Amino acid sequence: MMMHVSLPEQIETKRLILQRLRYEDAEEIFYTYASKLEATKYVSWPTHQGICDTRRYVTYAIQGWNMGIDYTFGIRVKETSQLIGTFGIINDGGKVQFGYILSPTQWGRGYATEVCQTMMPILRNQMGIYRIGTFVDVDNVASARVLQKSGLVEEARLTKWFRFVNQNNEAKDCILFRLP
Repeated sequence: MMMHVSLPEQIETKRLILQRLRYEDAEEIFYTYASKLEATKYVSWPTHQGICDTRRYVTYAIQGWNMGIDYTFGIRVKETSQLIGTFGIINDGGKVQFGYILSPTQWGRGYATEVCQTMMPILRNQMGIYRIGTFVDVDNVASARVLQKSGLVEEARLTKWFRFVNQNNEAKDCILFRLP
């Protein structure tokens, strides 16, 4: 059953602005993180080889939002308007999975935690959403800490559960997190 959630197109945090992706964001996304192997190591999609990959992704993200299945926000620093990453939500009929990625130049500044701590109550208050969760490679310790600081709890450790395309498609152990 298709169920749209009603997310605002722009959300502000203390230091950041999250806004619905636009076609104009493609070049910033490509150069900020999508083309960087160190940034894409733990994501489910292949590192972008050219700007055309990023343009296809942005087109998908815009269509996904319109269809109510995928809501992706660009993450920008308020002071500079610089795009530093994205936060995406996949809506599977009320079961929501989310993920985020930041430029390696922005790691360790608390931005991912700030975004997740802002988004969890927004998602929790959406009508029809009955589950909010995500998973990480067990080696992605920094992301696991972000999720714990954002109120998620470890639900399971899953052996050889997901093949990360940017890690030679090797099946990796993962931690499944959910928002209680």
